[in-house]
Amino acid sequence: MMAGMHTRVVIVGAGPTGLALAIELGSRGIPCVVVERNDRVGYAPRAKTTNVRTREHLRRWGIADKLAAVSPLGLDYPSHVLFVTRLAGPLLAKFENALDCSPGRNAHYSEHGQWIPQYLLEEVLRSHAQSLPDVTVCFSSELSSFAQDATGVRAQVRDIVTGETHCISSEFLVGADGARSSVRNAIGAKMEGQYGLSRNYNVVFRAPGLAAAHRHGPAIMYWQVNADVPSLIGPMDDNDRWFFMPTAVPDGFQLNKEEAASLIRRATGIDLDYEILSTDEWLASRLIADRYRDRRVLLAGDACHLHPPMGGYGMNMGIADGVDLGWKLAAVLQGWGGEGLLASYEAERRPVHDFVMNEAVANHATLSGHLLRDGIEDASAAGVQVRREAGEQIRHMKAREFMNTRVVLGYHYEGSSLVAPDEVEQARAAPGDGYAPCARPGHLAPHVWLEDRASLYDGFGQGYTLLITGPANEGALLDDEQRTVEAARRDAEIAGVPVVTLAPRHADLPDLYQARYALIRPDQHVAWRGDAWPANGVALLRRVSGQ
Repeated sequence: MMAGMHTRVVIVGAGPTGLALAIELGSRGIPCVVVERNDRVGYAPRAKTTNVRTREHLRRWGIADKLAAVSPLGLDYPSHVLFVTRLAGPLLAKFENALDCSPGRNAHYSEHGQWIPQYLLEEVLRSHAQSLPDVTVCFSSELSSFAQDATGVRAQVRDIVTGETHCISSEFLVGADGARSSVRNAIGAKMEGQYGLSRNYNVVFRAPGLAAAHRHGPAIMYWQVNADVPSLIGPMDDNDRWFFMPTAVPDGFQLNKEEAASLIRRATGIDLDYEILSTDEWLASRLIADRYRDRRVLLAGDACHLHPPMGGYGMNMGIADGVDLGWKLAAVLQGWGGEGLLASYEAERRPVHDFVMNEAVANHATLSGHLLRDGIEDASAAGVQVRREAGEQIRHMKAREFMNTRVVLGYHYEGSSLVAPDEVEQARAAPGDGYAPCARPGHLAPHVWLEDRASLYDGFGQGYTLLITGPANEGALLDDEQRTVEAARRDAEIAGVPVVTLAPRHADLPDLYQARYALIRPDQHVAWRGDAWPANGVALLRRVSGQ
C-alpha cells in the first residue's frame, strides 16, 4: 500500500462477499481496494455449498469452470444427503441430487450447484479479483478508523506487518467484514433478532478408510440420528478430510481434540484413528441490522445478516449482496445510475434476507436429535417399523432444506422502485415447494438453453438487455420489432443508460415471458415486460436506473 492512495471504493473484508463485490466492480472498470486483516483468504472451513445462483454469477465472470476444476471430490461425486442412525447403522432416508449439484444440464439454470469447501471458492475468487487491473487486495491490513463527508470517505488502514498507518480516500466504503463487523459498529447499526438459537461445533478431521468403512455409499452429508451423539458428518476435501458437527452436547461441554475424536467414534460407531485438524465453536442466531447504510458507507454479507447454516444460504447470500451492491455502485460511479439505485440496495435486499433467513431458521428447527425415536436402533421387527416411520417423517420435514431451488432462484424484487408495474395480466402460480419460473418484473429472468448450447444468460449485457421473445423469423427482426429496438436505443441514449438487444428466437420464450419484450437488469432480474415499448421509454429507463 502507498500513503495517500485514492480509489473509488474501499471494501473491508476479503471473504466471499468482499471478493464478489470487488470482482463486480473490477469487471466494470471501477477501481477498488480490498482491505483484509488476515494474510490470505480461506481461514474459515464452514461453508461447503456453492449454490446454483452463485455459480451463475461465476459464469458471468468467466470462472465457473475454474471452480469446477478444483473440486476435490469431482463434479460427478453424488450429491446425496443420507439420514442414518449412524454410519455403522441402517439407512433412514435419502435425498438424491440435493442442492442441485448434479452436473447434468437443467432447463431452469445455467450452472449447477457445487459441493466444495469455502476456502477453495475463496481462492478462485481471490485469484480472479487480483487478475483484474482495477482491483487491489491488501492482505495483513486492517481498518483502524474512517471519516466521511459529502465528498467521500477517508479510511485509516494499518499494515499489521510493519505497523504503519496509511490513508486511503474513496467515494464509498463497504463493510464486508463479517459477523463482528467493525464498520457496522462504526456507523452505529445494531443487529436485531434472535441471538443464540443453538450452540454449535464444527470439527475438521482426517480419517483414512472412513469412506470404505460404512455401507451407505458416497454422499455429501450424513445426518446421524441416535441417542449418543446426534450429528452431521461428511466428506469435505481430498486426502480423507471430513467435517463433523454434533448437534446436541451436554451443558458445560468444552470441545478439544481428544473429546472430538471420541465423539466421532461414538456418533459413527466406527473405531478408526481420527486425526483432528481443527475445531470451531459458534452460535446460531437470526440477526439482521437495523440499517445497511450511513451515507457513503454500506454493509454487506454477515456484517448485516446472520442465520443458521441449514440450507447452505449464508455465504451465497453474501455473494448475492456483493453482486447487487456492485452493479449499483458501478452504475452510480459511471454516471448512468441515480441515487435511487443506492437507496434500493437495502430496500430490495432486506426482504430477500428475511425470506431466506426464515427458511434457514425453519430448517434449523429440526436437527438430528429432533428426529430421534425410541427403539430406532433396535435390531428387531419393531425397530424396522420405527425406522420406516422415522424415514417418512424425515422425507416430509427435511425435503425443503435439500431440494431448495424455490428459495435459491425464486426470490424477487416485486414492488421495488427499480422495477416497473407489470403490464401483463397473468395468473400467479399457486405457492408450493417447487420452483416455477416467473417473468413478472422483479423476478429472475426465466432461463432457456439455446440451440448453440449457450445459455440465454450468456447474451445479457453488463447494463440492461432488451430481450425480444418472439418466435423464429429466419434470424431477422420483424418490422415492428425493428422499430421497437430503434425507439429503445434512442430512449437509452437520452437517458444515458446502457442497453443492448437480444433476440434468441427460442420456442419456449413466449410462454415463459408472457410478453413480446422484457427489459433485463444487470443482475439478470426482469425490470419491465410488455408487448410494445412504452411511449415514454425514457421515463422507464430513468426509473429502473434510479435516476
